[in-house]
Amino acid sequence: MLSAARGRLASALRQTSAARSAVACRCLHASGSRPLADRSNKTEEPPRAFDPALLEFLVCPLSKKPLRYEASTNELINEELGIAYPIIDGIPNMIPQAARMTHQSKKQEEVEQR
Repeated sequence: MLSAARGRLASALRQTSAARSAVACRCLHASGSRPLADRSNKTEEPPRAFDPALLEFLVCPLSKKPLRYEASTNELINEELGIAYPIIDGIPNMIPQAARMTHQSKKQEEVEQR
């Protein structure tokens, strides 16, 4: 009796994993994700540009102050805190851990000039 239940459970799990993989394939196909071999034929798209109109809505997640867009470094700058948030493919990465400090580099330049 126990072995019969074990067999049914194993069979059900195999069907479930097959169904999951079919669902995963459909999701990948719907999202446009393809295996690496299919991507090789596709030409690289240029990186998306940041839309400066977003600055009207975006604020620093730490200080809640407005940010300044720096096109040369492709970053959003909070001058008050001295941090810069990177923009990747046109999307600002507003996670504080991803930001880099800008004041320290200025202080280092001042020390080096002396």
